[in-house]
Amino acid sequence: MTTTRPDPPAPPVVSREEWQGALGELLTEEKKLTRALDALAARRRRLPMVAMAGYTFAGPDGPLRLEDLFLGRSQLVVYQYMDAGPDHLCFGCASMMDNVPRLEHLNQRDISWWMVSNMPLERLHTLRERFGWEFPYASSAQTSFSADCGAGDGFGLSVFLKTPAGVFQTYFTTQRGADRMRFDFNMMDLAPYGRSETWENSPEGWPQTPPYEWWRPHDEY
Repeated sequence: MTTTRPDPPAPPVVSREEWQGALGELLTEEKKLTRALDALAARRRRLPMVAMAGYTFAGPDGPLRLEDLFLGRSQLVVYQYMDAGPDHLCFGCASMMDNVPRLEHLNQRDISWWMVSNMPLERLHTLRERFGWEFPYASSAQTSFSADCGAGDGFGLSVFLKTPAGVFQTYFTTQRGADRMRFDFNMMDLAPYGRSETWENSPEGWPQTPPYEWWRPHDEY
């Protein structure tokens, strides 16, 4: 016996003129949000900074200092990948890394980008080979780097500035603050059903599942 899955509900169908009016109202609110985000970015550029200690990371070609991660540039963004242990893969971090784009455009504006993790280098290399990641990576195992940045045993996104006086941390965020990296989430937020997760404010009957339940490494979908 074949069970027919009911179609999910959909937005109401209206004339193009009515749709254009509703879209225009939404875009007006989006523009306000864009300006608010611009103002927030201006505040971020005016944050003070804190000096960083010296660290020795393990890289695929040998030991690395924090200064080395800048690759000759003055600004550095680091994603601290959660080490969930040798028998568990952090799906969130893996999918986050799948969203890392080409880095040449960042590099052109004097910014380098690295993935760093407390995982041993061998495990990081295995993940990189499995998922086809091409960005630079290093292990911060046996250092206090993750804790000092604010990620602790979790994950986080840090920004650093190198000056003649040393290396300084200028910004840190974690949890949904790191969503800015994700092309997939940003596109889902534009789609009618959103991320289809239960925390979202969606119309009655919209398809939803608990967050994280659907997340998988991209080679397991």
